[in-house]
Amino acid sequence: MTDLIITPTACDRIKDIRAQKNNPKLNLRVMVSGGGCSGFKYDLQFDETVNVDDIVFDNCVVTDMVSLPLMKGSKVDYVVTLMGESFKITNPNASSGCGCGESFSL
Repeated sequence: MTDLIITPTACDRIKDIRAQKNNPKLNLRVMVSGGGCSGFKYDLQFDETVNVDDIVFDNCVVTDMVSLPLMKGSKVDYVVTLMGESFKITNPNASSGCGCGESFSL
């Protein structure tokens, strides 16, 4: 099983944001922390720092070694719906999630 799957749509959106911010070093940082409605929650932010314990996927998404086992095999996508646009994580390890789509349990 691959670590993280980054869709071309997500990579393209990150490249667009890099261009808008005039910062080619920006990556989407995806982390998992305790909390949320279901036990764990995703934290997403743009960051140009790559730490020693980080892993970079497709030259656009960064995560740390603590978060990675909780997301192994997950897909990071960028979706556009009638309700808005956002990055979306589909995690095959999650046994349940909440309606907000930002928290999950294993």
